[in-house]
Amino acid sequence: MNHSSLGSRLPGLARRGFIIGTGATALALAAGCGTGGSAPGAKDDGAAGGTPKRGGRLRAAFAGGGANETLDPHSASLFVDAARAKALFDKLADFGADLSPLPRLAARWEPNAALDSWRITLRKAAFHDGRPVTAEDVLYSYRRIADPKQAFRAQAALEPIDLGASRAVNASTVEFKLKRPYAEFPNTLAAFGAYIVPKDADTFDRPVGSGPFSFVSFKPGSSLLVKRNAAYWDGAPHLDELEFVVASEESARVGALLGGQVEYAHELNPATARAHEGQGKITVVRLRNSAMQGFVMKTDRPPFDDKRVRQAFFLIADRKELVDGSLSGAGEIGNDLFGKGSQYYAAGLPQRTQDLKRARALLREAGAEGLKVTLDTAPVATGFIEAAGIFKEQAAKAGVTVDVKVGNKDTYWKDILTSGTFASYRSGPMPIESHVSQRLLTGSPTNATHWQHKDFDELYQQIQSTRDDKQRAALYDRMQRRLHNEGGFLIWGFADWIVATAPKVRGVAKEAPANTLDWARFDKIWLA
Repeated sequence: MNHSSLGSRLPGLARRGFIIGTGATALALAAGCGTGGSAPGAKDDGAAGGTPKRGGRLRAAFAGGGANETLDPHSASLFVDAARAKALFDKLADFGADLSPLPRLAARWEPNAALDSWRITLRKAAFHDGRPVTAEDVLYSYRRIADPKQAFRAQAALEPIDLGASRAVNASTVEFKLKRPYAEFPNTLAAFGAYIVPKDADTFDRPVGSGPFSFVSFKPGSSLLVKRNAAYWDGAPHLDELEFVVASEESARVGALLGGQVEYAHELNPATARAHEGQGKITVVRLRNSAMQGFVMKTDRPPFDDKRVRQAFFLIADRKELVDGSLSGAGEIGNDLFGKGSQYYAAGLPQRTQDLKRARALLREAGAEGLKVTLDTAPVATGFIEAAGIFKEQAAKAGVTVDVKVGNKDTYWKDILTSGTFASYRSGPMPIESHVSQRLLTGSPTNATHWQHKDFDELYQQIQSTRDDKQRAALYDRMQRRLHNEGGFLIWGFADWIVATAPKVRGVAKEAPANTLDWARFDKIWLA
């Protein structure tokens, strides 16, 4: 079969703009990365029951990246890249629904007493060409990612590893030497893009991985066809074949699903989902807590260098109105803390609610009555412009004038790291530890709030030097209480990530935030 002739095989798709390679959706639901999770979430087994059925081809529609797409798993930056990499390759660990790391190619991991050296024991697994996955493959993969001449996504996550000092103890054991104590080192093993490739792999025109599916054919910007890996270490997929097809416009993905030309459509907006939910033609799956939504206040410059102003802004926000108005209700309210539903999340803190009287009092105390601020935003994510407008109206009730400034969507994320004082923000799921290390330490690379406190940095190091989970949890609670009281993240909500399937599709995880392993887990899906 000629897999380049997708338009002729799927009638009408090309005519409706289905096979296009522009306007791709970036995986960084602003800066959020990481795939993972070993234990499947709750499954949508449908009325036909939960017994898997072998066979068939599932066609999955994703936004794509154009003619320059690659199957190099270390270069992945889009949702479709992550889904394709997950089908073809494995990582040492991955994140479960609560963003805690679970073993994948690593059967287990053990630290030394100082938490600065970790031994990884590999499970018995093989690449698609029959070669066993070995410690040398792991070290090759990590050293390739860490090559400073490259710009691979997982490079920053691997920074704590001293790869020069790390070694293969034997074929199935890797010893990673670290630059400092790191109690949560398994988060690195699960980092987005940290896939294991064969030790001689440098081109990926016909990729060989250890994943649940093996390569058949690929046309960049159009389609990837893979087939069942009967020898997969985690159990062979139910599907015989899986085809990823590119449809960068949401309307094309939904149209193809309704027309029977695909069985899975990734990334629906809330209004579309609401229009089709419960109508019987498609099944809508809402992946909760998939995208943190909020604003960032720069804590190193006026007016937000005064914590009373930040506290006033926390109290200005009507979170339910923001969720309902900008996300069409497809989400949950936030409490100014990252990672709702994640391991170590401080769920015991009281839910913050709007209190305009107290907000006005705090602004008076700070000498900021009649405050005027510019809110930077851009059409880079669902609800950004709408949320900015809603917050502007809420702030006016507290005597604050908000000037909404719509910026360049192509440079927005870079711009807000250094410019302005107040900006729209979004992030995909990651462990709370990763959020702290990447965004809240003095030297963090994406510290958009410019939160820089030596004692906070020291608390993070104390957490990473603490072996006991309960003690670490107590320290995280202390850290989050401070952020809740005086941090620079005004987190008003957590958006659902929405996918849709044909009614005959079974096994789609419902408890799997975007970017976790059970998201787009096609090896566990079947056709009824």
